[in-house]
Amino acid sequence: MAIISVHNLRKTYGEKVAVDDVSFSVEEGEIFGIVGRNGAGKTTTVECVAGLRTPSGGTIEYGTAIRDLKEQIGVQLQDCSLPDKLKVGEALALYASFYSRPADWRALLAEVGLDPGAAFAKLSGGQRQRLSIALALVGNPRVAILDELTTGLDPQARRDTWELISRVREMGVTVLLVTHFMEEVERLCDRVAVISSGRVLAVDTPDGLIARAGGEQRIVLTSTAQVTALTALPQVTGVHRDGDEVIVTGTGDLLAAVVGALPPDQLAGLRTERITFDDAFLALTGHAPG
Repeated sequence: MAIISVHNLRKTYGEKVAVDDVSFSVEEGEIFGIVGRNGAGKTTTVECVAGLRTPSGGTIEYGTAIRDLKEQIGVQLQDCSLPDKLKVGEALALYASFYSRPADWRALLAEVGLDPGAAFAKLSGGQRQRLSIALALVGNPRVAILDELTTGLDPQARRDTWELISRVREMGVTVLLVTHFMEEVERLCDRVAVISSGRVLAVDTPDGLIARAGGEQRIVLTSTAQVTALTALPQVTGVHRDGDEVIVTGTGDLLAAVVGALPPDQLAGLRTERITFDDAFLALTGHAPG
């Protein structure tokens, strides 16, 4: 059941078109990703969904679980800043006071692993993002919108944040995740909308979008020999050379087919690679993420 349905959303600023005819739906209980390069229109889209901006056209419909945007949609925006001396516990208590039925902010702090007595100025980047998530959840929302949550974090802090997002979903909260990190999409999202220049290019599961990129298997060989025999294999969809490397793409039991077709001396440096969401994004948009 869709908890949010966006139909032909449009947002303009004078003559500048930020969002142009965007449509997608978010199912209750899923982690739904919106992915695109910086400036693609992702943030403007979710700010319209959250009621922070007024659309120039189109409609946004909410499921029966959403009766009050302020109460039931929690938002973590790209830039979160609090007074340096404000303590974590004070911030959560303050935000909780804005809602009629807030979550237990003390339990929430324990869930995100923060010290209530720590001052905002003393928090690391990862800890500030955890605080942002807690602030988005303190109203006990049905939907959490998390915008570019892991930008600027080191790899360990990013993975810790991913684990926290997964736990948020386990708490019964639907997550609308905005990102330009392709690994984040593959790791977390049930479905994803790819946005470019204010338009939705595709909506599918990450694996579904990878499949659209032309298959899910790739084998790389280090060989100067001719390997034209591979093109006759039914599992092979493409063979091309890049210097001393031969790149074979295909489907089915591709590895067994390639190994069976070539003599051992032509299998040097063989490795298998999975086509990634980066590849799918590039195929859809014509440019790399970032």
